[in-house]
Amino acid sequence: MFYRETGEFKTNYGADQAIFPIPQDRYFVWGLIAAAYLVVPLFIEDYWANAVLLPFLIYALAAIGLNILTGYCGQLSLGTGAFLAVGAYSSYKLMTAFPDINIIAIFLISGAIAAVVGIFFGLPSLRIKGFYLAVATLAAQFFIIWLFYKVPWFNNYNATGQISVPPRDLFGFRLTGPDAHPAFVYLVTLTIVCVFALLAKNIVRGHIGRSWMAIRDMDIAAELIGIRPLRTKLLAFGVSSFYIGVAGAMMFSIWLGAAESGETFGIDQSFQVLFMIIIGGLGSILGSFLGAAFITLMPILLKNMLVDGFAMTAVFAKHIEIMTMGVLIIIFLIAEPNGLARLWQITKEKLRLWPFPH
Repeated sequence: MFYRETGEFKTNYGADQAIFPIPQDRYFVWGLIAAAYLVVPLFIEDYWANAVLLPFLIYALAAIGLNILTGYCGQLSLGTGAFLAVGAYSSYKLMTAFPDINIIAIFLISGAIAAVVGIFFGLPSLRIKGFYLAVATLAAQFFIIWLFYKVPWFNNYNATGQISVPPRDLFGFRLTGPDAHPAFVYLVTLTIVCVFALLAKNIVRGHIGRSWMAIRDMDIAAELIGIRPLRTKLLAFGVSSFYIGVAGAMMFSIWLGAAESGETFGIDQSFQVLFMIIIGGLGSILGSFLGAAFITLMPILLKNMLVDGFAMTAVFAKHIEIMTMGVLIIIFLIAEPNGLARLWQITKEKLRLWPFPH
């Protein structure tokens, strides 16, 4: 009874095509955003920032980027870790070479550099697709990581091969480095992710998103109706890599603080982000957040339950956590192959029929 479109009249096209046409959805989202901005900063501390909130937000941004390419355009990619590395190393070189540039501009430039690299490695998408395209992007993953590892210019000739973020301020507050305030870092990260999520939502709802989905569903038919496959695919690679590059720059600069190409941005990062969009839901911005929440927050919950609740050792709890995560992923994919976003959609459909749901 409380979740109805009955009595809600749309008087213009903009209202009918709103992101949240139902008032209850708008109230829920605005309430969630208000709590994230007004309540969380009052209680946040280093553990919640570095172990929970920052990884969730940054991985959600990376998942949005991969979802644009794989979920909306249908181009399977296994090179997410490499594009994260491109964003991270680009931000490091920019911060060390140009210390006066605003750090937000550094994030954007790093994303642009990752976009150029993504477009270059997306060129084979015109001739190959599916499993073969995944192998091509996997080759990009190994080549880029090898390049960052073997060419010392990228790490400023550091003997250890590691890069460390220099201290940078934003609006007079320290944003990077060990003395950065967790609440300020969280608010900056949250703002960037919200802006890019809103931008991605509007892109996929427009003619660009419809072109991507036409290519995903049937590329030959899309070409017959006037959609240019190469330009559309390369645009998807560029936008996707831009998002992932910004996420990589933020991952290095304001979350980890230090990185090493092989250890931090290995193939496991590519699979982790891919699992996020599969579990959350392909072709869904909301699914990117839900998948990131599941992959990043569920292990922390399991670890706390096993170590604190059942008094297990940390090593044994880690093994149980890995096995439990695998089982949960399999159960979720069997129960709902379209991901958590589809489960949420089904829940809303039942609420519309309450108290007589199917």
